[in-house]
Amino acid sequence: MRILYFAWLRTKIGTSEEELAPPPDVATTGDLITWLRSRGPGYADALANRAVVKVAVNQDYVGLDHPLSPNDEVALFPPVTGG
Repeated sequence: MRILYFAWLRTKIGTSEEELAPPPDVATTGDLITWLRSRGPGYADALANRAVVKVAVNQDYVGLDHPLSPNDEVALFPPVTGG
C-alpha cells in the first residue's frame, strides 16, 4: 500500500510517502490511521486528532470506514483552506 502525507502531516511524520504492508486486521482507513499512530511519536503526534485528518483512497475522498485493499494509494492531509 502506498501512503502519501501532505502539509504538516508530512513534516511531523518525516516523509512524504512510503510503501507499507499493514497487518491483516487493518481493514478500513480508520484502522490504518490507528495502526499508523502506533509506528512512532511522529505518527502519533501527526495523527492524534482524526477529526482534522482527511483521507483519499485512489484519489477519491473517503470516510474512516472505507475498506482498503493492499494495492490502494492512501493520501492523508489536513483540511484544505482557501486564501
